[in-house]
Amino acid sequence: MATDVVVPTLGESITEATLGQWLKKPGEAVKADEPIASLETDKVAVEVPSPVAGVVGELVVGEGDTVNVGAVIARIEAGATAATAATPAVEDRTAVGQAEAASPPEPAAAPAGEDDGDPVTLSPSVRRAVLEHGVDPSKIKGTGKDGRLTKDDVIAAAKNAPKPAAPAAAAPSPISVPSASQANGRREERVRMTRLRQTVASRLKEAQNTAAMLTTFNDVDMTAVIEARNKYKDLFEKKHGVRLGFMGFFVKAACMALKDVPAVNASIEGDEIVYRDYVDVSVAVSAPNGLVVPVIRDAQALSVAGIEKTIGDFGARAKAGTLKMDDMKGGTFTISNGGVFGSLMSTPIINPPQSAVLGLHRIEERPVVRDGQIVARPMMYLALSYDHRLIDGREAVTFLVALKNAIEDPTRLLIDL
Repeated sequence: MATDVVVPTLGESITEATLGQWLKKPGEAVKADEPIASLETDKVAVEVPSPVAGVVGELVVGEGDTVNVGAVIARIEAGATAATAATPAVEDRTAVGQAEAASPPEPAAAPAGEDDGDPVTLSPSVRRAVLEHGVDPSKIKGTGKDGRLTKDDVIAAAKNAPKPAAPAAAAPSPISVPSASQANGRREERVRMTRLRQTVASRLKEAQNTAAMLTTFNDVDMTAVIEARNKYKDLFEKKHGVRLGFMGFFVKAACMALKDVPAVNASIEGDEIVYRDYVDVSVAVSAPNGLVVPVIRDAQALSVAGIEKTIGDFGARAKAGTLKMDDMKGGTFTISNGGVFGSLMSTPIINPPQSAVLGLHRIEERPVVRDGQIVARPMMYLALSYDHRLIDGREAVTFLVALKNAIEDPTRLLIDL
């Protein structure tokens, strides 16, 4: 008897998703609650579990198809065996789905010599990395959830692999579209935008069209924070079980500055301004499919240690692909740290319906004047992009100066100045 696998409820106001990848093939045995597919929503990837134990039967939709909440995407043959479950019709449908998703057969299954014989499950980003670097995914130890490969695993394996003396010419990927100059080694590649990237593009353009955006800058001397971090980082990690980074200082300082300048933490709803006595800070973290922005709830009530623990948890779950919808909802103010990628200066874009976003950048030694002397100091540029409909220039500058003062004298964070 076949049991339908349906698209689960994905969260408030989310009615559809894209089937990003099948994690099981027709004819494969599956346990109850074991993930069989990965859905891409507007914010995160969501795994669809099998409702019963059995064998994967028909795959109703292919990779890349749009599916609605409650729609049937597959069927599980309860009590069937892996040797008898697959049918020719199912095989044909699977082949079509794989061709549409440009999934080559080589990385999808482990070599015959493997002891366990289980297939290697690859996400779209990992699959592209495997093709790009030409590595064997079955020989790489995964560090993701349940031992799955991540893009970082593939890149690390490619760096450690010995260089071949005469590399063989690789066949072009099915998703590559050769241009007219293929003979000269020129090639074009067309990759379908993920739902997450489509949503990011739409929201960023919405912000530009709606908000009266303006960016103001300042710089901050990081000497005091660097000294405090170097002095206490070992004790901090020993006591709290998490590394002491700079983001904890900035989130804490931002909460104090937002208390002084509440308009930066407010938003416009219709013809009303909504002010808040709490701060939910959205922080950008790296995930396999791009940047995601989980929210630190009630950040104003957390210590630096509490903030660092929350950010560390977000980073680990983003890498493993286990962030949930609720982790992304809300947010009253955003902090984006482009400095980890080497950015010197930028003008970040507001995340609607928020009214401001703080951009952090790389730290570098620059000459500054202190007590009439030119000295080298570790400096960072700060950028605050804000909605001028709500926030005046005076308020934006006041916020940045308050933030700067707290970072340059971290004692202010302890005595709330």
